[in-house]
Amino acid sequence: METPNFVFFSLLLLLTSTTLSSAQLTRSFYKNVCPNVEQLVRSAVAQKFQQTFVTAPATLRLFFHDCFVRGCDGSIMLANSNSEKDHPDDISLAGDGFDTVIKAKAAVDKDPKCRNKVSCADILALATRDVVNLAGGPSYDVELGRRDGRISTIASVQRHLPHPEFNLDQLNSMFNVNGLSQIDMIALSGAHTIGFSHCNRFSKRIYNFSPRGRIDPTLNLQYAFQLRQMCPLKVDPRIAIDMDPVSPQKFDNQYFKNLQQGKGLFTSDQVLFTDARSKATVNLFASNEGAFQKAFVDAITKLGRVGVKTGNQGEIRFDCTRPN
Repeated sequence: METPNFVFFSLLLLLTSTTLSSAQLTRSFYKNVCPNVEQLVRSAVAQKFQQTFVTAPATLRLFFHDCFVRGCDGSIMLANSNSEKDHPDDISLAGDGFDTVIKAKAAVDKDPKCRNKVSCADILALATRDVVNLAGGPSYDVELGRRDGRISTIASVQRHLPHPEFNLDQLNSMFNVNGLSQIDMIALSGAHTIGFSHCNRFSKRIYNFSPRGRIDPTLNLQYAFQLRQMCPLKVDPRIAIDMDPVSPQKFDNQYFKNLQQGKGLFTSDQVLFTDARSKATVNLFASNEGAFQKAFVDAITKLGRVGVKTGNQGEIRFDCTRPN
């Protein structure tokens, strides 16, 4: 049986190694080996963004799913017969997110000085910053130095991603495990201002919230009827619906204004306003876009440190879809 001291020192070692890993991330990591990495990624991402706006929410969601499962190590990109991306919670990830990283990696590796020097995990982090900015959101410095993981399994996704029906306690618990606060969680939820979902992820709220088939009372009734028109019961449940019905192609604070009006698409969105513990933060972000943007930058920077591999851990993948 493990002694209390053993457990304490094991936890201390874990916390120390996590702190050291994130401390090794630095904005100037590629200054000598690939000084123009940010411009190369930005150019490739901008080209992809011009082809389809889906590039923005798809890449942002890809980064979040990658970091929450095995840490920000690019494992979500790996393709095998048992990979993360094939889990039901990941299978709806839009292909444009994957394609954005692959195209950016190709652009970086085309430069002889940079070839096989920049990780897919770092390219995903940079691409995420770029799509947020291209969609009208803030620009921010990205910490770099992540290494790519070699493992990706369906089983590793289980219990690591938030679900649409989560309440505030469940959301806070999942984010706290990753070193993120309630304010971080609310700010990152604001990414739904450019996201999209599928009818089967929220249909219970508009058809079967109770045994009598009532609509979720926290949902704006007019909005609920609009959703019913877009998501009829007998139509393909994979139809995509904008998370923000007002300005779905602009990274702004409209998401929080929608919550004030009962127009949060998921239970896990609307609960941020209906729960008194988080309502004040929603009201602040709804009234002050600058406060939201600052909180989002702080939160996504912290998210980018979750479970990172640095130094001699992992590898620099030559192909983002498979280990070397």
